[in-house]
Amino acid sequence: MSISLSASHPILSCAEAGAFELKRFGANEAFEWTAMQQAGRALAGAVLQDFQEIGRFPSEARVLVLVGKGHNGGDALLATRAILEKFPAATADVEFVFGERALRPLARRAWRDLVHFGRERVNRGGAAALPRYDLSLDGVFGFQFRPPLDARSSEVLRRANALPVRLRAAVDLPSGLDAPDAFRADFTYATGIVKSPVLDCANAGRLRYLDLGFFEEKNVPALDRVLTPALLGPLAALRASRSDKRTHGHVFIVGGSRNYPGAVLMSVLSALRSGAGLVTAFVPEFLVPAFAARAPEAMWVGWPETPGGGLALEGQHLWNERIARASALVIGPGLGCEAETRALVKAMVTTSPVPLVIDADALQPEIVRAGGAPRVLTPHAGEFARIAAGATLQEFAASTGATVVLKGPITRIRAGQETYHSLAGGPVLARGGSGDLLAGLVGGLLAQTPSDPLLAASRGVEWHGRAADALARAHGQTAVMTTQLLDFLPDALRESPA
Repeated sequence: MSISLSASHPILSCAEAGAFELKRFGANEAFEWTAMQQAGRALAGAVLQDFQEIGRFPSEARVLVLVGKGHNGGDALLATRAILEKFPAATADVEFVFGERALRPLARRAWRDLVHFGRERVNRGGAAALPRYDLSLDGVFGFQFRPPLDARSSEVLRRANALPVRLRAAVDLPSGLDAPDAFRADFTYATGIVKSPVLDCANAGRLRYLDLGFFEEKNVPALDRVLTPALLGPLAALRASRSDKRTHGHVFIVGGSRNYPGAVLMSVLSALRSGAGLVTAFVPEFLVPAFAARAPEAMWVGWPETPGGGLALEGQHLWNERIARASALVIGPGLGCEAETRALVKAMVTTSPVPLVIDADALQPEIVRAGGAPRVLTPHAGEFARIAAGATLQEFAASTGATVVLKGPITRIRAGQETYHSLAGGPVLARGGSGDLLAGLVGGLLAQTPSDPLLAASRGVEWHGRAADALARAHGQTAVMTTQLLDFLPDALRESPA
């Protein structure tokens, strides 16, 4: 089983996106207007949802809308209408960067629609004197923008960036991209298609993909793809009524040390939430009593310790006696870097008969290439630099044959010729332990689909990120603990389309 096109959509260049939309809509204004209305509603819903990370959207919110000439401006105007409809006391200030007369037909129609709906609550004059806005919507330039910014746009965007605004949202791309005076977005919402320039744009903030159904029945090949929530749908479905714990895989987790005891516990707790039928953890002996009390659902195997508190070579018989029961292996969380432990880990990876997840301290150059079992590597940027020796993600994945999960603001998963991008998650994950939770989650999923490491890795990353989004919306980004993410895994799964 592998990721299907129904669970990932192509990321296109601006030229490719233009050609796709021309082929899809042609000169049919009715189709374009329907898509624009759909984009406006989706944009409003996504912005209101993401606003929850900083609190409740105010009933008397003030919205600043920056409008250019074309479809991006139309999307922003229709989104504003949807927001004003939901919040009867909210108001909007609209600034036409090139004047109302420059509006293209559909953008002009969107403007008329907004004015007809809420004439008394819409100010045409742009930003008022010394205002404070709750939301700023950037719909000045779309994917047809070519630098540099003109003087008028630079002045408007510079002024908009200087205003006190709680959340700044861009439609499709931040106007000006990475120009000095470009719009500085907190979130950028890709409507219908993710355009490749936004992936590396510093001004884009966090990215969201608003699926408008463009690719539901179209096989559009692309080497870069964005994951969609449909990837998680099968995990939320009913399980076979005659299944038992052995049906859903047995994951082994190896890790822990005196200096880093908590990491392996977090991986185990996450694996227990993954749907795996059985979880066995190999940890230093002194950790077993406390960990077994904390997570009695797992089977805890005490391992002889080195003088430094790591896993000793003499315990390898414990592994040899049990490995035939495993479906997948996670190795690395909290191991430490003792030479004896690293030698042990290399021997285990070299002889592993099951697919494995290599994480954290086990991400060493001599370990990641050992043995022949299928593997998922889960480095952050620093760990990737250590193991890749200057190679790109594509080059490294090709040379190792591994599925590589490069964690970051946009997590990229590379296997074979394609790179999958997950846009879920955010700064709430920028804290210790989030990677340990991901390793356990991927390992538990790998135990359930051992023949498809790419599927397990992609599902784990997307599930982990969507749970993080739910956590931030419920409690904000700051006053939370990493393990709270575990309590949002069920909701993130049940919200996924079947």
